[in-house]
Amino acid sequence: MSAGRIAGRIGELLGLHHPIVQGPFGGGLSTVELASAVSEAGGLGSYGAHIMTPGAITEVVAKLRAATDRPFAVNLWVPQEGERFSFDVTELAWNAERLRPYADELAVDTGSAAPEHPAFDDQVDALLAAAPPVISFVMGVPPVRVVEEARRRGIVLFGTATTVDEAVALEAAGLDAVVASGSDAGGHRGAFLRPVAESLVGTFSLVPQVVDAVSVPVVAAGGIADARGVAAALALGADAVQVGTGFLATAESGAPAVHKRALHSPEARTTVLTRLYSGRPARGIPNRFVREMAAHEEAVPPYPLQSLLMQPVRVAAAAQDRPDLAALWAGQAAPLTRPALSAAEYLAALTGKLPGVGTVRVREG
Repeated sequence: MSAGRIAGRIGELLGLHHPIVQGPFGGGLSTVELASAVSEAGGLGSYGAHIMTPGAITEVVAKLRAATDRPFAVNLWVPQEGERFSFDVTELAWNAERLRPYADELAVDTGSAAPEHPAFDDQVDALLAAAPPVISFVMGVPPVRVVEEARRRGIVLFGTATTVDEAVALEAAGLDAVVASGSDAGGHRGAFLRPVAESLVGTFSLVPQVVDAVSVPVVAAGGIADARGVAAALALGADAVQVGTGFLATAESGAPAVHKRALHSPEARTTVLTRLYSGRPARGIPNRFVREMAAHEEAVPPYPLQSLLMQPVRVAAAAQDRPDLAALWAGQAAPLTRPALSAAEYLAALTGKLPGVGTVRVREG
């Protein structure tokens, strides 16, 4: 992958040495070490902040700025219609009871106190004030005032689209780049114009359609974990590639050991979309919890209530090395990831500069 290939729009926009964006992770999986390592290696490191308080967002941007003088991104989720971020404890009782057997196994409590989630307006105001080089959004179009203030402060805005119509809406709203996120991607689906079930477009079907539909730079995401996938996405017209699951497996990520092992296991060949851990559809490796609770997929509370209820279970399962109960987010290319690589080594592999690790091979004859 030559330097000339990236002297285009993404290079001009951010000054990256490589057209590689690290996917942002929420739920404690992001780390300053990972994001800064990717940025220092010439890509765009990212940090998922959607569960963080405004004060924590201010602090993490300062830490990222201290760790690297290269561009980095901080990610937030745009609230969807009908979502609430505070709850009465009585609203939790019926679902907390359903989770009790798993909580008892892990010796944790669910539903004894009314949880709260930071308000998006407070989060985004703190993020704008901290002014990271890039703010990325998933789940929707950010408010007009956010786009205007970001432009005033010189902040580059990425928006995430799961369909062509969403990409068009993001460009019309004034965002600087569109991440075309195919249904292959791990973690939460970001559909916002139609239901998720009507927005499951594979990455290599989605990317060329988005490239044709918008004039802003396009970042391909979903099911890309080695240099072959990067080359294919760029050949389809993407200006850069966003990789999530592969960076989740690196040494610097905040994924617990049980999660990293799962990414390299035979079980990672199968992934499913489930609402059971957060109340929003997300792709991960099915385990005992997902299978036993499958009948309740449509009955669990919406995000963020289900996510807040499940937080003690998720945290304890990870700490207790319980793959049968932990949230094992993974994309469909998880088996292509490699264990024990640093973020810099993995980025080198993605650009074809680390021989033998997902490099592009030409067949003879």
